[in-house]
Amino acid sequence: MGELYADIIVDISHEKLDKPFQYRVPDRLRDRLETGMCVTVPFGNGNRLIKGYVVDIGDTCKFDPGRIKEIQAVSRGDADVEDKMIALAGWIRKNYGSTMIQALKTVLPARKTVKKLEHRTIRRVMNREEILSLLGESIRKKQVAKERLLRELTEQETIPYEWVTGKLGVSAQTVKSLEKAGAVRILSTQSLRNPVRLEEQEERRRILSAEQIGIVGEVLADFDAGKPDTYLLHGITGSGKTEVYMKIIEEMVDRGKQAIVLIPEIALTYQTLLRFFRRFGHRVSVMNSTLSPGEKFDQCERARKGEIDVIIGPRSALFTPFPNLGIIVIDEEHENSYKSESSPKYHARETALEVARLHGASVLLGSATPSLEAYYRAESGEYKLFVLRKRLTGGDLPAVHIVDLRKELREGNRSIFSGKLQELLADRISRGEQSILFLNRRGYAGFVSCRACGYVVKCPHCDVSLSEHRGMRAGNGAGAGKSRMICHYCGYDAAAPEICPQCGSRYISGFRAGTQQIEEKLRDIFPKARILRMDADTTRTKDSYERILSAFSGGEADVLIGTQMIVKGHDFPQVTLVGVLAADLSLNSNDYRACERTFQLLTQAVGRAGRGTIPGEAVIQTYQPEHYAILRAAEQDYEGFYKEEILYREMLGYPPAAHMLAVQIFAGEEERGRAFAGRLAGIVRQMFEVQMNPRESRGYKGRERMPELQLIGPAPASVGKINDIFRFVFYVKCANYGKLVQVKDLLEEEIQKIQPVNESVQFDFDPVNMM
Repeated sequence: MGELYADIIVDISHEKLDKPFQYRVPDRLRDRLETGMCVTVPFGNGNRLIKGYVVDIGDTCKFDPGRIKEIQAVSRGDADVEDKMIALAGWIRKNYGSTMIQALKTVLPARKTVKKLEHRTIRRVMNREEILSLLGESIRKKQVAKERLLRELTEQETIPYEWVTGKLGVSAQTVKSLEKAGAVRILSTQSLRNPVRLEEQEERRRILSAEQIGIVGEVLADFDAGKPDTYLLHGITGSGKTEVYMKIIEEMVDRGKQAIVLIPEIALTYQTLLRFFRRFGHRVSVMNSTLSPGEKFDQCERARKGEIDVIIGPRSALFTPFPNLGIIVIDEEHENSYKSESSPKYHARETALEVARLHGASVLLGSATPSLEAYYRAESGEYKLFVLRKRLTGGDLPAVHIVDLRKELREGNRSIFSGKLQELLADRISRGEQSILFLNRRGYAGFVSCRACGYVVKCPHCDVSLSEHRGMRAGNGAGAGKSRMICHYCGYDAAAPEICPQCGSRYISGFRAGTQQIEEKLRDIFPKARILRMDADTTRTKDSYERILSAFSGGEADVLIGTQMIVKGHDFPQVTLVGVLAADLSLNSNDYRACERTFQLLTQAVGRAGRGTIPGEAVIQTYQPEHYAILRAAEQDYEGFYKEEILYREMLGYPPAAHMLAVQIFAGEEERGRAFAGRLAGIVRQMFEVQMNPRESRGYKGRERMPELQLIGPAPASVGKINDIFRFVFYVKCANYGKLVQVKDLLEEEIQKIQPVNESVQFDFDPVNMM
């Protein structure tokens, strides 16, 4: 039986940590030791015993075996919350690729020193007669400032310190002199900042349906039996998923547990917080990037001390240090914003499972349009699946009109607004009802299509749209040549067509429109309409999200125009019309997830209409009305879409049918970056060959590459240069996630040997946004 070795994060100041330390696993612990366990190990020259956390176990010794120390024992009892966060950082480091420092800064975001909120008061210690005696002495000595303070102290025993030094104009030195004389005492109390400033409101509780009660009961029964699980709640828009969340959380709080509720966008914080605040009052708080460092620090402290039960926020709220975590809820779990775009590029869904494992908590994923990853795992039995098929209000889903923009063009309408949409907008404005116009620009990367027939220029090798690069010569060199079409997966490039290859029309070009232009055109058509716009330009300030949403919710506008942030999770009962202006913008992005994203966005958008008592309608404008993503979204048929899309993923080996590792290279010089990317890709190719047949790895040229591994690229990134840094990428596909981790580990070792000066590398597992 060979030796086992464990990589361990030791419990010392995290500023000194940049790698785990390796220890030998003694025979007595071989069958007990697991990743994430807290252990006792000898550390340093004196071999003092300290706590550590197991982040990996294997049979490979990375150092001289004679110098490897042995684990002493598995620590008994539960590790405290910070210990668990350190163990989580080790898990992120291993599974996503980053330095240990980066992982620790991710899970311990509020570790930096923040000035605490302090309240000071001055309390009279002497009796009134003694104060009067001091007052007389101050008058004789003409000590004017001291006189003012002593006069106040003859009338009241306690005075706010800030009022004394501010309003009375008494210096801190004068106050200290009185304290030294025994006349007063300065009292200091510290308080924690609370970013939630809402007034208590009585909650109107809805009676749960039999379906909802069944879901709540099963989740709680599993938890009470000591078998917390992961659940996927697939509920159509308006079916009451949030009511299920709140009831389960309420029951968890009654059991002394705490809850994390993740939402995909800061824009959703206000409305979500309002609903939870009505149920849980000041025991609920928020955590997001709009908070000051002091507010963030204090929310962590409040969580540690048990002063709050529920935290709401986007991805980073997952790392709130709750000591008694019972459940993690991820609302709209399909959203791309749950994936970090900076190193470490972790996914909140997968990381939540590890957080829950460390705490013995449940995980509830909710969506009207689940990610293919989550539904795939539910289908395979890895998650438990719940389905809600009816709206709480009892109303029907909106009637959906699919408008063929090719037909509009043939009939002479070159406006972004189809005749049907203009007709329905005029009707809603006249009746005092509200409308939402949605431009789904996310993922847009310069695709080219024909407005006459709908043809899209695609890569013949990767089945994704080619991206238009203006003024590029063949071979990816910069220059003043004609536009070229490039695939950012495999590097294929071709000249941009001047006429449509399918129908011969000259109406072939990239679609270019923004929310501001749409607002201007809408005002031309409906000059009396009250219009609000919500996009990156109008939401730059801290309270801009709440201001715009509150105004629209309060009936201060007839039409709300915006990008994806306006169709996610909002509940506007007066909205009876939704218009999707150009479904093809997301449908034809250069990404294998384009169809899934389009289906999700369209389903979410359509679901915003008719959530009150008045029936709703939706208009989807597209050049590809026959596409299955658009047809299934109009029908709100998730299962039908999933069956068609998963066949495509399985056929081409894309997630979730397989896993994908993006190796992203950044370089100061283009040629060096291209060469470095090629060198790393070559290392991966060699790794495949050695794994295929180790005994014949030298000199034998006739064997084939391992069939379950596939290398794509390297190629320039979709944006080839940012801030004078050139960007390249290659992809590795494999059904086994662990093998991709091995690829990452090997490349990290090689990069450490190479020690590049002007090049850097990042790893992105199952990327949601292609570089």
